[in-house]
Amino acid sequence: MEAVSASKMRKAQAQVEATRPYAEKAHEVLSFLANVAGTQASDQPLLQQREIKRVGFVLITADRGLAGGLNSNMIRAAAKAIHEWQGEGKAVELITIGRKGRDWMRRYGPSIRAEFINIGDRPVSDFLGGDKQEQSSHSTSVGPIARLVVDDFVSSRYDAVFVGFTRFYNTINQQPTVQQLLPIVPDEDIPPSMAPDYIFEPDAPTVLNQVLYSFTEVQILQALYEAIASEHSARMVAMRNATDAADELIGSLTLTYNKARQQSITMSLLDIAGAVAALEAN
Repeated sequence: MEAVSASKMRKAQAQVEATRPYAEKAHEVLSFLANVAGTQASDQPLLQQREIKRVGFVLITADRGLAGGLNSNMIRAAAKAIHEWQGEGKAVELITIGRKGRDWMRRYGPSIRAEFINIGDRPVSDFLGGDKQEQSSHSTSVGPIARLVVDDFVSSRYDAVFVGFTRFYNTINQQPTVQQLLPIVPDEDIPPSMAPDYIFEPDAPTVLNQVLYSFTEVQILQALYEAIASEHSARMVAMRNATDAADELIGSLTLTYNKARQQSITMSLLDIAGAVAALEAN
């Protein structure tokens, strides 16, 4: 399992490192678009700020265990966030991705709006295009997840949507993360020097309207990539630790066995020597 996880981890790590700059740049461009659109941006459903009374929470965990504390740490962080929201009088509803989070939340968490399992190691975005036949045979689209989240937010089922996932930093370090997904909050720190780099046709608000949904889908996809890389890294480390612990246990038991065997041989020799001495005395 360590060898299999190591192979999958390398692919997942390359995947998340390749897509992370795209997701970060997409956020930067979207923030710039929202700032350029100005007051017209407030008409966009995914940018509307409302008083938060109902929260939708997309919880991403693994389908399988044997990954050390990966799933338990994420569930613990999610439970803490849910407890804080409920303490503030907000209603919370879950959209779970992965069996581990779903099973725990069924017992101890709030109601589950929808659940997605068996996403696999190669989720894809409909927005990014590609060979549809190849995607359908080897990959799972995040489109249904994004559409459900967006539709529920636009219909005011939720006033805010958050996503919880394990962010991948390196093979040893993966951190549970809870961040806001909707409404999309423009970043006011985007430098104005960015303006000459973009020409929008027909205009910024129209472009903004087209990319808001796609941006949301890309953010969910990136969260899944982060979680997948974290899962395989944590499982590889957990299996390595299990192997080391098993080797140590085998060494300890072998030493104990050898000591017991030597003691048994010594006692047998003593019995023989005692019997010989008794015969000679007679």
